[in-house]
Amino acid sequence: MSEDLEVWIDQDLCTGDGLCVQYAADVFELDIDGLAYVKDGDGELRLAAGQRVPVPADLVLNVIDSAKECPGECIHVHRRSDGAPVAGPLAED
Repeated sequence: MSEDLEVWIDQDLCTGDGLCVQYAADVFELDIDGLAYVKDGDGELRLAAGQRVPVPADLVLNVIDSAKECPGECIHVHRRSDGAPVAGPLAED
């Protein structure tokens, strides 16, 4: 997959299972509230609702897998160019 992707988490749906962290710890992290958040390339958590971060090219498959396997169906992966969903609850299988 060569297109630039971005990812965000809907914390209202997050179950705190941490599967996303297992798939891509460079992109996801559980905060002290027990919910998962995305983090940028510097490792800084993006705590505001709907915060999006770019998906590193070497982690595209891991991030897509995390969205597919997430029990809360709260991880959204979109193309940056047109906003089309690639993985997550809004993506077509």
